[in-house]
Amino acid sequence: MTSPRPSTFPTAPTRLRYGYGTNGLTDLRLDDALALLADLGYDGVGLTLDHMHLDPLAPDLAGRTARVARRLGELGLGVTVETGARYVLDPRRKHGPSLLDADPDGRAARTALLVRAVRVAADLGAHAVHCFSGTTPDGTDTATAWKRYEEALAPVLDAAAAAGVPLAVEPEPGHLLATLDDFHHLRRTLGDPGAHLLGLTLDIGHCQCLEPAPPADCVRAAAPWLHHVQIEDMRRGVHEHLPFGSGEIDFPPVLDALAATGYQGLTVVELPRHSHAGPELARASIDFLRTKGATAP
Repeated sequence: MTSPRPSTFPTAPTRLRYGYGTNGLTDLRLDDALALLADLGYDGVGLTLDHMHLDPLAPDLAGRTARVARRLGELGLGVTVETGARYVLDPRRKHGPSLLDADPDGRAARTALLVRAVRVAADLGAHAVHCFSGTTPDGTDTATAWKRYEEALAPVLDAAAAAGVPLAVEPEPGHLLATLDDFHHLRRTLGDPGAHLLGLTLDIGHCQCLEPAPPADCVRAAAPWLHHVQIEDMRRGVHEHLPFGSGEIDFPPVLDALAATGYQGLTVVELPRHSHAGPELARASIDFLRTKGATAP
């Protein structure tokens, strides 16, 4: 893992701002999910654009987005737009098509969706737009996959620059861009657009799963590029998002390290396979984080 740019931290830790991902509340209407999170004391929401929550492909997206923006304002919730919906483009292929798809039309469809997500984020006043690379298709060599990724991402970066909303790329186990080192490869290949435009979604569980360094060290290394943080428990080598206390992560050092960076975005609980227990896990998660984060009441 490399950290080419030194981090500078504030003299005093910041209060962390917690959110919960709507991909873990898919059994709730979006308005009910937002009200629940506000009632529980969350600071914001990771809003996954999907058919049940602000469908990015349904009619009158602008009008529906405006209504969500008003509701977020009424509830005092911040927001990051997430784009990890499983079947929003293709009902038969999870996360398909991706920016690495062999079919140019497939890549274009994913690019168009991300550009639309940038516009939604701007209208919501979101902190960032989360995205990821996707898995390398069978029969595709690594160099070709990176070339497709860079070309397909370019219009999204242009849209983000025009909208003033940064992209937050997530290293995802099993994807082309899987690690922090991979993020820096992308950044350098694109000519280092700047952290204000191209930054990171750091998933704390993914650090435990895959990175060679402990999660707290990953936080410190990623600090200059952080625009979004996802958090859950996880075990080494097993990509399974777990409720807090069910995995191997020692959370106080992670939360203290994150607070020490001065990170101002949302730290969003990411439990996409637990919607059946979403309301109770949302309650248990905020209680856990408040207990474990001495600087994050």
